[in-house]
Amino acid sequence: MSTLRNKVMLIGHLGKVPEMITTDKGKKLARFSLATNETYRNASGDKITETQWHNLVAWDKTAELAEKFLNKGSEVAIEGKLINRNYTDKEGNKKYISEIQVNEIVLLGGKSAA
Repeated sequence: MSTLRNKVMLIGHLGKVPEMITTDKGKKLARFSLATNETYRNASGDKITETQWHNLVAWDKTAELAEKFLNKGSEVAIEGKLINRNYTDKEGNKKYISEIQVNEIVLLGGKSAA
């Protein structure tokens, strides 16, 4: 049960092609965003779709797969863990960010209408 303590699983569409970065030590990093949609009916019976955007990062082999196969609009399933971190921007302000560190990507083959 300990493997379920910090696990995120999402299915959605990529907002743009992954941004690739190579660190000073030669590690590959892919940054990309994923949109997930939830549809429901409100009290009036109107169909409502809410979109949530998720910041994702992938390292090494997973980053290489993202670079090779993922495009804007690609439908994917991802599995990873939630990471919270902070940094200080150029103006000296402390910033907080939550992102999902992707461990596995499954291409689902669908594309969004763009």
